[in-house]
Amino acid sequence: MNICCIGAGYVGGPTMSVIAQKCPDIKVTVVDIDEDRINHWNSDKLPIYEPGLDEVVQECRGKNLYFSTDIDKAIIESEMIFLAVNTPTKTSGAGAGRAADLRYVDSCARQIAKVANGDKIVVEKSTLPVRTAESIKQILEANAKGRNFQILSNPEFLAEGTAIEDLKNPDRVLIGGDPSKEGQEALSKLVSIYKNWVAEDKILTTNVWSSELSKLTANAFLAQRISSINSISALCEATGANVDEVAHAIGMDHRIGPKFLKASVGFGGSCFKKDILNLAYMSEHFGLKEVADYWSSVIKMNDYQTKRFTENVLSHLFDTVADKKIAFFGFAFKKDTNDTRESAAIAVAKGLLSESANIIVFDPQVNEAQIRKDLNITDDDSRVVISKDPYSAAKDADAVLVLTEWDIFKTLDYQKIYNEMSKPAFIYDGRNILDIEALRQIGFDAQSIGSPSTKDNDH
Repeated sequence: MNICCIGAGYVGGPTMSVIAQKCPDIKVTVVDIDEDRINHWNSDKLPIYEPGLDEVVQECRGKNLYFSTDIDKAIIESEMIFLAVNTPTKTSGAGAGRAADLRYVDSCARQIAKVANGDKIVVEKSTLPVRTAESIKQILEANAKGRNFQILSNPEFLAEGTAIEDLKNPDRVLIGGDPSKEGQEALSKLVSIYKNWVAEDKILTTNVWSSELSKLTANAFLAQRISSINSISALCEATGANVDEVAHAIGMDHRIGPKFLKASVGFGGSCFKKDILNLAYMSEHFGLKEVADYWSSVIKMNDYQTKRFTENVLSHLFDTVADKKIAFFGFAFKKDTNDTRESAAIAVAKGLLSESANIIVFDPQVNEAQIRKDLNITDDDSRVVISKDPYSAAKDADAVLVLTEWDIFKTLDYQKIYNEMSKPAFIYDGRNILDIEALRQIGFDAQSIGSPSTKDNDH
């Protein structure tokens, strides 16, 4: 069997690499219009950082895993075509700021209809609004000319930073298909691929609409938990409680569980905000205003948490950061990835730059070009400097902000960092990974999310 995937990003690349590794008899081709990205996939420097990905690609590339810009050839040669293209939030037109922009999905469907030389199974891999499969099917069937097209929904449930492990040992694989005989045959073919390494009881089959909605709902529920504990972190700071202690106490209740109860500066990533906006927009479209308001509040709380963090930094730095040097420890939206999409660090940086701060950033995986692009600043903008190590980033800084929970930040020599900083030396742990009391013993004015400040402890 030959399969291809249109889209060589954070979903398409790792997913197809693992399928190639687990199914050596299947030829897997990943295609993308971005020639630079494909060149990176064919090099020793992959375009994305994901633990374990390098080894999988090196094992399979050139054997049964290929990366190419020849989309038409891949479509013609493949029996099954996965769509893993970007579906950003619309920036203009109806639903701007909330609805998903489906132009790339639409374009792929038309390309498949144009060049396919026979029957094809098209698999949605991107996170898409409910009923998108219907739109794809309409485009394909309107141009069928005797060919049969079957549409399946197979959403990814990957967490960046653990994507390879998630792909190799998934909690579940969800596949939605049409109830017709042809639809069920197509569904069975995709099930047979996953059965090479996934237990059959973990492969769930549904109708297409349930599959599409399950993906949006899963991300909404995870984001909701983060916003819930972040809301409690604000209350903890006001009352003198400790949010980590509260999270541990409630997480021991087996009905709640401990996952996604870590208070922080706010969630990021390409999916959570986009999918909730999409869910809210869709609810509003169907006249469910209260449902839309409920899910919109999850994003409002996240925005509030990031803004509150920035305001706390300002407050502790005597209400001015003008010409002060602020060191950022981390810029990715979470550890073990170089993805910065919707990272809380971006909002914090923009807030501090608007107050005339100087920022120096250290992140072990995010490059300078990406940071400057995210902040909409030129290469010669001296307000932002990128550092190659955390110690030089913190040298002469007025404050250190921990914005990504990279493991390296837990083991730094903070006495050394303190000695080299301006005094009073301020550190704000936006990920609650540091020993705040130990930092205070060194001499830092140290704060974390959801725990009393030193000012409160003095009362």
